[in-house]
Amino acid sequence: MNRSGIILLGLGPGDPQLLTRQAWEILESIPEIYLRTRQHPVVAGFPPGLSVHSFDHLYENGANFAEVYESIVEQVLALSQRPQGVVYALPGHPFVAEATAPEIARRARLKDIPVQVVEGLSFLEPVFSALGVDPLPHTAIIDAFEFVLAHVPFFPPDAPAIIAQIHSKALASDVKLTLMESYPDDHPSYLVHMAGNPDAYVERVPLFEIDRSQHIGLLSTLYLPPLVKGASFESFQEVIAHLRAPDGCPWDREQTHQTLRPHLLEETYEVLSALDANDPRALCEELGDLLLQIVLHTQIATDNGSFCMPDVIYGVYRKIVNRHPHVFGDVDLADADSVLRNWEHLKAVERENSGRGEASLLDGIAPALPALSQAQTYQKRAARVGFDWKDIKGVMDKIIEEIEEVRHAENDQARAAELGDLFFALVNLCRWFDVDAESALREANIRFRERFGYIENAAREQKRPLTDLSLDEMEALWQISKKKLNANDHDLALH
Repeated sequence: MNRSGIILLGLGPGDPQLLTRQAWEILESIPEIYLRTRQHPVVAGFPPGLSVHSFDHLYENGANFAEVYESIVEQVLALSQRPQGVVYALPGHPFVAEATAPEIARRARLKDIPVQVVEGLSFLEPVFSALGVDPLPHTAIIDAFEFVLAHVPFFPPDAPAIIAQIHSKALASDVKLTLMESYPDDHPSYLVHMAGNPDAYVERVPLFEIDRSQHIGLLSTLYLPPLVKGASFESFQEVIAHLRAPDGCPWDREQTHQTLRPHLLEETYEVLSALDANDPRALCEELGDLLLQIVLHTQIATDNGSFCMPDVIYGVYRKIVNRHPHVFGDVDLADADSVLRNWEHLKAVERENSGRGEASLLDGIAPALPALSQAQTYQKRAARVGFDWKDIKGVMDKIIEEIEEVRHAENDQARAAELGDLFFALVNLCRWFDVDAESALREANIRFRERFGYIENAAREQKRPLTDLSLDEMEALWQISKKKLNANDHDLALH
């Protein structure tokens, strides 16, 4: 029977009884067939006399899967030029979890080569049957080979996920490590082996043990139940959009960018306070509150038609990728200083492309930043282009010079200006020592509060008003508090 062109034939999940009637009729009518791989249970049930060829040898010699798949595509297209054409068969469905069939079909269309697709039952239906679950309303379907290239899971964790083609323990181990960036170690997981075959088996294991399964093979699939509802960015965004909807919260509907300004600033400082306290649980909570402000501002912009969340995310995504060509491109940068210099060069190119080529290097630094942070950011920007002292001696000399200018200032206005210059010089010293000036002062404030609180407690224990303590008594208590608090800090460091 002569057939021109290409037949892409789905072999189903493995049990010969699950072959479609159309597929079986074609198998009975053709003299030969080409398989992506012989390693599929249905091959044993082929009609007698059918000449079977496979591309398994390419997997043994290819440098990577991309190279193997390209070679298969080219050979199938070449075989299609024969008068009898070619029947190319694949496990499951030709267009489900298959790289070669869609590319063959695409290139065949460009060359006017006829393509017939013979549907096959994919691995998905038997997997869901074995699990007894419905994939709707939304189940993520992930290729294990692509997944292990990621550093974090790229699907919402409050929806279930299917991770297919986990063919080995090594691959399962890599999948596990990526999943554990978002999921607890003991998250319940299900390995489905040989789905669509009489020997199908569902294995329930905690996430950290998926690579210890003795049943992992070519037909193994991982089913990952969802985390608690609301654990994804998408779910959180939906909650905020609901608050702003007509049937939402009256207060949230009334908010504007301007009315939320104080809340944004307050939540930012709450995050800084959690950082100062070195409290991970508080930091987790405060970052959530800050995220609320970001999503709420974005939803307001969406309601106003200004921009939407994909605009925000893609904008910063594009910026980060473009400014890190040494990570996402082929630029070779040797050290952090080279990275910073290249960063400024790329920003200058961006300004030029956007019509802001003559903008200042110091543009884009928020005027509302705390003064110490603003000063240090100005200095860092200037230093990147070489406007800096040659060594730290110049920084120290500048501080001494500014102290003298404060001392000799002729009036209050001049003295205020010189004190500002002194602060600026001290911030520069912090930069040279790689110390964040704002954090250093905040920590000094915390220490002052703790030590002064010790003096207040001592006065209360003596049942004396604080104003009755002499300066010498306060100083003595201050020195005691320094020793005690420093000892406590040392004990915490040891633990």
